[in-house]
Amino acid sequence: MRGEDLQQASMFSYISPEERVPQDHPLRPIREMCDGVLKRLSPEFDRLYSSDGRPSIAPEKLLRALLLQALYTVRSERLLMEQLNYNLLFRWFVGLGPDDAVWVPTVFTKNRDRLLDGEVARLFFEEVVAEAMARGLTSDEHFTVDGTLIEAWAGLKSFKRKDGKPQAPPDDPSNPTVNFHGEKRGNRTHQSTTDADARLMRKGKGKEAKLSFMGHVVMENRNGLAVGGGVTQATGNAECEAALRLLQDIPRAMRITVGADKGYDQRGFVDGLRGQGATPHVARKMRCGAVDGRVTRHGSYAVSQQKRKRIEEIFGWMKTVGMMRKVRHRGTKLVDWMFTFSLAAYNLIRMRSLAEATT
Repeated sequence: MRGEDLQQASMFSYISPEERVPQDHPLRPIREMCDGVLKRLSPEFDRLYSSDGRPSIAPEKLLRALLLQALYTVRSERLLMEQLNYNLLFRWFVGLGPDDAVWVPTVFTKNRDRLLDGEVARLFFEEVVAEAMARGLTSDEHFTVDGTLIEAWAGLKSFKRKDGKPQAPPDDPSNPTVNFHGEKRGNRTHQSTTDADARLMRKGKGKEAKLSFMGHVVMENRNGLAVGGGVTQATGNAECEAALRLLQDIPRAMRITVGADKGYDQRGFVDGLRGQGATPHVARKMRCGAVDGRVTRHGSYAVSQQKRKRIEEIFGWMKTVGMMRKVRHRGTKLVDWMFTFSLAAYNLIRMRSLAEATT
């Protein structure tokens, strides 16, 4: 006998979201680590918010929601709010009850900007790294640095002259036809009207130039966890300058080694590492390199060259899952905030995988 297609418009449920989520769900250990980090950041949240006025979105819930956005590749805050409206797993992770109202997307982004002013993403990342160190998952001797281009949320048509010379009126105001032939364009004479912080940059010879930012990561070599990172404007010396600056913040009790690709085989970078008490395990250029046989003859140099390739796993995850291939935000400050938060999300996933491997 065929069953009837009966649909119930409303119902009562006596099962909480906590009971509906399986005990072995991958998000459970991430939620546990995330809650510990947020508890330690509570004094910082108290400093950011006033004791008077109307309550805003709890910063703990806001950060958990942003973490879900990175973990599940939700491409916009509007879609994230849509998911929170009907996805019980998302509601459980964020801390919302089944009947709690979901925030308006514009209100959500406005509250996120408050955390941007407080450098909360940097503090969250540092606490995640501290948790990894407490669990003995990081190395305090061997590190790797690298950089990557992050495409800006700006098109080449917005890259116009800074001097403001008059131009012909567009044939289509919403999508004008622009002819770049015969025009020499560069960052000294031109600037994007969409994102003034973006710079025209190419990855290498024969590659197309795009409006981009430069992302930087410091990785420890034991388990491939990110221990430092940030975003700068894309310039020719940005990789080396940012790497030296990030390495200064790495706690150390002894001399460390730093692996890198051939792009870092420059006299200024190598001398800067040695000045910081670090051994430069940098891949050598064929000619006129700054690294000589005094470094490459040791077996640890070969190990560093093998381990340094794991940093591409971080970039690969961030550009695919973490949505950092082309950012959805404008300005170096906001892009750096999202980049740093994505690094923290990657570390949480990596720490969960390492915990599962040891059980």
